[in-house]
Amino acid sequence: MSLAESACYTLINVPDIEPFNEMQIKQELEKGEIHTKIETLKKVIQLMLNGEKLPGLLMTIIRFVLPLQNHTIKKLLLIYWEIVPKVSADGKLLHEMILVCDAYRKDLQHPNEFLRGSTLRFLCKLKEPELLEPLMPAIRACLDHRHSYVRRNAVLAIFTIYKNFDWLVPDGPELIANFLDTQQDMSCKRNAFLMLLHADQERALNYLASCLDQVHNFGDILQLVIVELIYKVCHTNPNERSRFIRCIYNLLNSTSNAVRYEAAGTLVTLSTAPTAIKAAVSCYIELVIKEADNNVKLIVLDRLIALKENEHMERVMQDLVMDILRILASTDIEVRRKTLSLAMDLVSSRNIDEMVLVLKKEVAKTHNIEHEDTGKYRQLLVRTLHTCSIKFPDVAQSVIPSLVEFLSDTNELASADVLIFIREAIEKFPTLRPLIIEKLLEAFPAIKSTKIHRSSMWILGEYAASAKEVIEVFDVIQQTLGEVPIVEMEQRKLNAENSAENEQQNGTGITNTASTKITSDGTYATQSAFSVPVATKKENRPPLRQYLMDGDFFIGTTLAATLTKLVLKYFEWESKEIERNRVCTTAMLIMSSIMHLGKSGFPKKQITNDDLDRMFLCLKTLSERTPEIIQVFKTSCREALAGMLSAQAEEEMQEKKSKKKQAAKVQADDPIAFTQLASSRNDQLSENVFESSLNQALAGTKSTAMSDVVSSSSKLNKITQLTGFSDPVYAEAYVTVNQFDVVIDVLIVNQTSDTLQNCTLELATVGDLKLVERPQPVVLAPHDFCNIKANVKVSSTENGIIFGNIVYDTTNTTNVVVLNTIHIDIMDYIIPATCTDAEFRTMWIEFEWENKVAVNTTITDLHEYLRVLLKSTNMKCLTPEKALSGQCGFMAANMYAKSIFGEDALANLSIEKPIDNPDAPVTGHIRIRAKSQGMALSLGDKINHSQKNLQQEKVIAA
Repeated sequence: MSLAESACYTLINVPDIEPFNEMQIKQELEKGEIHTKIETLKKVIQLMLNGEKLPGLLMTIIRFVLPLQNHTIKKLLLIYWEIVPKVSADGKLLHEMILVCDAYRKDLQHPNEFLRGSTLRFLCKLKEPELLEPLMPAIRACLDHRHSYVRRNAVLAIFTIYKNFDWLVPDGPELIANFLDTQQDMSCKRNAFLMLLHADQERALNYLASCLDQVHNFGDILQLVIVELIYKVCHTNPNERSRFIRCIYNLLNSTSNAVRYEAAGTLVTLSTAPTAIKAAVSCYIELVIKEADNNVKLIVLDRLIALKENEHMERVMQDLVMDILRILASTDIEVRRKTLSLAMDLVSSRNIDEMVLVLKKEVAKTHNIEHEDTGKYRQLLVRTLHTCSIKFPDVAQSVIPSLVEFLSDTNELASADVLIFIREAIEKFPTLRPLIIEKLLEAFPAIKSTKIHRSSMWILGEYAASAKEVIEVFDVIQQTLGEVPIVEMEQRKLNAENSAENEQQNGTGITNTASTKITSDGTYATQSAFSVPVATKKENRPPLRQYLMDGDFFIGTTLAATLTKLVLKYFEWESKEIERNRVCTTAMLIMSSIMHLGKSGFPKKQITNDDLDRMFLCLKTLSERTPEIIQVFKTSCREALAGMLSAQAEEEMQEKKSKKKQAAKVQADDPIAFTQLASSRNDQLSENVFESSLNQALAGTKSTAMSDVVSSSSKLNKITQLTGFSDPVYAEAYVTVNQFDVVIDVLIVNQTSDTLQNCTLELATVGDLKLVERPQPVVLAPHDFCNIKANVKVSSTENGIIFGNIVYDTTNTTNVVVLNTIHIDIMDYIIPATCTDAEFRTMWIEFEWENKVAVNTTITDLHEYLRVLLKSTNMKCLTPEKALSGQCGFMAANMYAKSIFGEDALANLSIEKPIDNPDAPVTGHIRIRAKSQGMALSLGDKINHSQKNLQQEKVIAA
């Protein structure tokens, strides 16, 4: 067996080793001082870990280092004996190891308990029974040592030896069972019980049955092993559940959070009774509330979310929604987000009123607490209340007054979410329209954002349902706009200010009043009225007028459209000609006044031609009132909103259906499922959680079904050829991408008739990759082969390159074979994700790295190009399907993805093609934005690469 394949349990960071002299090392080990021997021994260990054999040093270390009693040397020797080859080439034990075995025996009888314990721990790593057999009496004697450190390590040593070579200690379980009965130390009892759990479950069960009433007084390390035993026994023999289920219930009240977590998980898998599920879920909730670590909170919340997927458990958990909402006391935004999502999925008509009350209280709290995540939390609460109101319309009436208060909030995102909710509620619930209009009119003057004012005006103009409401809306708009005509009022105010300034300067004369002041350094200074800066007085204008004076005339177009709708509706409801003309002329005066202001020099920016044309259209509509344009203003806008909301609802329903598991349908002729013969794959309750957690830890484990072999993600399709078939050494690599590291499994084949000495795989990386450890050298016989594994750590999402060579020695020379490069694909780290339009726009503004990629393809269909792009980049299209439907020769779509490291990637696709030329290829560009430069560039490279491959495939097909 080569050194690379031999078992090693101690990992040491090995720096680059300088050239060594074996004779000098021998001299230092023989005649050096204690500290010199320590440093030399460390160097020897590092050299051996780097692949050096150093067989000539074994006897030197036995003669001159082994007899020393220095504790540091003792510890280093345990590492040395672990890695040194203990057998000869023919597989027989080296004679020198007899002397080492005698040293082990002396250390096992040493008066220092640390030396005894560390030696016992070392014996757990030995795989040579010839070395262990003479030591068995000394190991047994350590079970009666006065110190618990020695006793617990003696139990572990006996456990490992019994597991590997049971004939060395045939009475191991009996010996440990007797030891367990006499012990008081919890660590010793835990190790002993662990051995019985794996070696003799019957004895472990007998011991547990004898002390069931005392389990809650045991230490947490022993309680964890007891939970594991009960789970395994009940899983293999369900008849034992009734015997031990009470013990699991008791452990739910343990003082250790780890024990409570494991006990709750075990209880859920062993019993489907509602009381058991309720107890386990309550335990999980208490853990989230009391545990300080946010990572633990998130893990337990994920467990609760997983339990909710089971239909039977979901019904029980619905009664615990109010307990789940107690988790909102946590300050972490991610914990709160998951809590609200879980509560929203579980809430029912029985407890929706209580949940709404709690959410209202949380909303009220956010007004007084200033925290960096307060705005985001407020946004979450608004969205949750929105979902509650749509899901349970009865509560909408009590929610709307609370939410409308947010319109005057300084956080525009929360206000925008409130308006989205109000827009949907006013369309879906006609009975609530008067209430919404009333509350919106109350909040309108206090709104601080132009965007919120625009949306509010649109809703008021669209849903004002009576002549009285139209007049009320007019009054509120005039109040927030100020007196009209605007230009004349601003000119009058400016003239009044100028005349006041002139009077102040000329009317009373200038008096130079001086006062003596003491400065900060203690000296005197004279301050005159001439030296005092004149404070500029800020204009205090109504909000709508201030927006217009700042040059934002887009809100003027919204105001014009709103006034037009209101006037057209008022004409229907009011029969008096005088009143109709009064309202119409007021609206026209406001519009013409805004247009006049836009052309004057008062605003910071002049009105644009687009805004001017839009407002002129509204004026023309009111003067001519043609039936077609009236139809557009009065009905088409609302129909468009209704269509958009129905499309969103349909899309959400489709997403829910795709996520929902297929209900199990049992047909009359289906075979009967026997528990003893059933596979645990499809049965969550009987799933072996210990086995499943182990399987999750083993990355890259895939089934070997024929469909997997054929699929592009199979192992055969991920092999990269590193050298040519005619090279003396053939190499190929299989790359497994895990979450934070890349495992490279390299097959090396010696194609020559010579023995290759010190055959070493040397690797280097480009990008944000780091080689964790250097692969060990191997010796390859003629036409032999071996596998060498290397781990590469990944710390960010970007393309990486691994390159290197294979170096080997023959009889005369040292040879080098240069390897082909291995490309690490960014797609292995990117997963599709979703976000709202507001979040997308916010991230688009914040992200500073942009990569613009030109579309270069032979595809002639816009939708086909989008599908190919989404498939090649692993991104999700955020633009709704209905918005992309149809053919107009142009397409714009937003895409979003997230990496496993939490990085966001945004993309905007803008493509077009001539409608009159169906064979013309798609043209345009893709803009990619990301927080890091590497991600933006890597995504762009991926798109270019996929476009190039498509063109090559088309050429080959032609």
